[in-house]
Parts: sequence; C-alpha cells; structure tokens
Amino acid sequence: MKAIEEKYELAKWLAGEMTEKELQTFQNTAEYATYVKIAEYSSQLKAPDFDTDLLYQSTIKHKKSAPKVIPFYQSKWMRVAAIFVVLLGLTLFFRTTITSTEIAENGKKTSFSLPDNSQIVLNSGSEIEYKQWNWDNNRKLNLQGEAYFKVAHGKKFQVNTNLGTVTVLGTQFNVKARKNRFDVTCYEGRVKVNYNNKEVIITKGTSVTFDNEYFDRKNITAQKPEWTVNEIVFKKEKLQSIVDELQRQYSCEITLNCKENTQLFSGTLPTDDINTALGVVCSIFHLKISKFESKKIILVDF
Repeated sequence: MKAIEEKYELAKWLAGEMTEKELQTFQNTAEYATYVKIAEYSSQLKAPDFDTDLLYQSTIKHKKSAPKVIPFYQSKWMRVAAIFVVLLGLTLFFRTTITSTEIAENGKKTSFSLPDNSQIVLNSGSEIEYKQWNWDNNRKLNLQGEAYFKVAHGKKFQVNTNLGTVTVLGTQFNVKARKNRFDVTCYEGRVKVNYNNKEVIITKGTSVTFDNEYFDRKNITAQKPEWTVNEIVFKKEKLQSIVDELQRQYSCEITLNCKENTQLFSGTLPTDDINTALGVVCSIFHLKISKFESKKIILVDF
C-alpha cells in the first residue's frame, strides 16, 4: 500500500500538482534527493525527431514490387502476330500488283492457258502480260506482237495493245499489233475492235486491218491462223514489214541494201524453210542474196 502511495505522490510532484504543505512533506522524505536527480536526467533526454524523408524511403524500399507489365510490342505472341499481319499484307500486295508474263522469243512459239482455261498461242517475238489474281473480275491482258486466242465460252475477254483494243465473248480470234499496223481476225463467235475513234464488230470468217488511215475488211476461209501451222500470210504489206516478220520467225538478222521499194505483197511464206521464204521474197521484189552466213543475211538489188 505504501508503494502505491509513494508512486501517487511522485506522479503529483512531477506533474506539479502538490499543494505547498504536501510539497514540504515530500521534500522531507529520504527519497526526495533521488527523485530530484531522476527528474534532472529525465529533462535532458530528447525523443528523436520524426524523419519523414527516411520513413518514405524505407517504405518505398520495402513495399511490394508492382506487377510487371509487358508492353504490347515486347510480347512474344504479339510480335508473332505482327509479323504474320505484315507477311499477309505483303502477300496480298504482290498478288494484286504483280503481273504474269508469257514470252515467245524470236524463232519460237509459246502456248499457255489462262486461269479460266482459255487457250493462247503466242507467235514469235511476242509478249503477253496479265494478272492471275482475281482474274474472273479483271479479264484483261496486254499484248505486244501477235497471238491466237481460244476464249472459254460465256467468258468476257479484253485484249489491249498499243494500237487498239479487242473485246470478245467466248470466241476464237487472232490479234496482231506490229508498228502501226493492227490486224484482227475472227474464227468463231464475234469480236468488237476499237482503233482510235473507230469501232468495228466482226464475226466468224472476217478480218480487219488498220494501218494509220488505211482500213480494210475481208472474208477468210481459214479455220485458224496460218502461222500456227508454219505459214505466214501477208496482205498488202511492204518489203520491210515482210523482212521484219522473217527475222522474228527465223531468229536471224536480214539487212536490205537496196533502193526503196513501194511494191506491196500479198501471199504466203513458210516459217520452217528459210531458203524457200527468201527465194519468194527475192523473186517478188527483184532482189538477190549477197551474203548468207549463219544468222546474218544481206539482200541487194538484182
């Protein structure tokens, strides 16, 4: 009980709540000197300052790490998907823009089929370009030279040349565009021919020729182009045009050392016998062969 009372008196003294009489009584106790020393040392003690910066740093250091977020472009699967999209785009680009090319070199003929099974035969020194992709909706091709077409029935078809355009629907026809001369022959069905501002529709057994201002229409009896069976048919053509065609068919070089000849030739020449072909040309145009070595030939006036 006594200990409790002493603690109560000490608390009142420290708090400064004793009366004057109580203080005198307390000071006369044997423990008072000890209490004074404790109070002096206690007053010199100082609680540490509250360091907010240190607390913040400590909190940051020990807090849980935030979940790692992988950016879209760093994800493995996202990169794979992106590469796939790029490759798909490139594939579509090439399929829609790249053209297929068929070439018949001089001295050769080439046959091939279009995506709809239409058949084409290219004559010597000719070339065709077209797009295989989406062919059914873009049935057009570009021709340089001469070609024979057997178009699948019921299929619209367009042939573009530097001289004119031919539009058909399920037919067989031949197109020849050389220099300024444009020849179109229909062997089955009918075709529409556009040359400059002129439009002509021809049917089976009809052939038309455009040469600058010259226009000619004639009937034919052949069932297919003669050049497909090793013959060339000329219709009122100049010497230079005939020589050009012989060079293509025989893959040779023919030089004309003669005066200008305005005579026109209509007839047939073989494409598998150069001696016979040159013999006919020399006879008609009054020429002779002055040199015939390998693939080089020189024709001069007789």
